[in-house]
Order: sequence, then C-alpha cells, then structure tokens
Amino acid sequence: MNELFYPLTSLGVLAVVIAYAYAMIMVGRARGKYEVKVPATTGPDGFVRAFRAHQNSLEQIVVFLPLVAILSALYGDLAGGIYAFIFALGRFLFVRGYNIAAEKRVPGFMIGLVANLLALIACLVGIVVQLVA
Repeated sequence: MNELFYPLTSLGVLAVVIAYAYAMIMVGRARGKYEVKVPATTGPDGFVRAFRAHQNSLEQIVVFLPLVAILSALYGDLAGGIYAFIFALGRFLFVRGYNIAAEKRVPGFMIGLVANLLALIACLVGIVVQLVA
C-alpha cells in the first residue's frame, strides 16, 4: 500500500462530501416544494433554512479541509479519520436538523464546532512540538 495514502482520512473526507451532497439535494427539494426558481436565494422559511444549511456547510468545509490535512500529517490516518467522521456526522445532523426547524440545527453545529476547535488545538500543539523538537 502507498504510504502516502490515508484510507481512514480519505473515507472521512468522502463522508463530509456526502453530507454536503445531502445539503445540496435538500436545497433542490426545497426549491421544488416552495416553487423557488433559480437564481433566487430567498423565499419561504423552509427554503431559506435548506439554503442556509447548504451555505453554512460550504463555509465549514473551508475550515475542515486544511485542519484534516494537517491533523492527519501530524498524527496519522486514524486521527484524521476520526476527526473527519465526527465532523461529517455533525454536518449531517446540522443539515437534517436545520431542514426541520432552525433550533434543531444546534446539536449538529456543536459537534462540528467542537471537532474543529479540538483539531485546531491539536494542530497547533503538534506544530509547536515539531518546531521545538
């Protein structure tokens, strides 16, 4: 096996991509349900919630990708994979909850937020340790 291939991290990243695709599908469904024509980005509450869940997921992926790359480089495939799967779970719960009701987005958001904060701290510590060693 290629030593540069991280299968757990890769599967976790794909899980995040699947969660993002789920968010895209929910926007498409909401467009149909609420008759919101492209390119409109506003409409009834149900559409706006689906749209915001999708947009917020995109915003969070921008933070996730560098963290997962650095974390897996510092601590290995298992660490990157665990982080990615936890983040993916948080994103899925966030999107699902937000599509039901705005207040139901919070548990999924908190899972992703905590995962990102812990990954950020672990990356900073790992980088400092590498620099000092």
